[in-house]
Amino acid sequence: MSDWLYSDTVKDHFTNPRNVLFDDEASFEANARGQTGNIKCGDQMLMLLKIKDDVIADVRWKTYGCASAIASTSMLSEIVKGMNIRDAYNIRPEDLVEKLGGLPDYKIHCSVLGDKALRCAIDDYLAKTGRPGMLKEKAVEICHCLGITDKDIENAFHKGARTWEALQQATKIGTVCGGCKEKALELLHSFEHIYT
Repeated sequence: MSDWLYSDTVKDHFTNPRNVLFDDEASFEANARGQTGNIKCGDQMLMLLKIKDDVIADVRWKTYGCASAIASTSMLSEIVKGMNIRDAYNIRPEDLVEKLGGLPDYKIHCSVLGDKALRCAIDDYLAKTGRPGMLKEKAVEICHCLGITDKDIENAFHKGARTWEALQQATKIGTVCGGCKEKALELLHSFEHIYT
């Protein structure tokens, strides 16, 4: 296709996705389950893991999502096999986008479904093994002037901030130099895509 916007790696993972759960969920004997997404906008992700001694032995996933969501989750499912849950917990969407050879800017938000579902599944496993809250997702600083992180923006979103103005009221982000506005708005869009 002359207008194909994706790398050959994305195309490969989209047309030949790895570790997809094709059958009923019960056919894969997982001990960890994570689900995230927003069925209203069409993207929802289920991640099932087999974990032994805190190492991901196997993974299956299912999504109602676009080419970017499918390809990034396929790539993620290959990366995490054999990985310690501590390392897997800190995989970022940027890591997946890089391994895929890039994604169009307006599709980056689709790559967050897999890593969020993965963290939900690991959290499920930790709760089942009596260690809830043992791992925390690393925060990324978005506003360098005030030290506001992606976690601060996510918390503000959960409390109702849906616009730049509401986010500024909740966090004071962008009130010094304003250089963080574009990245913050991208995050708001991603959270809307995932949570509402």
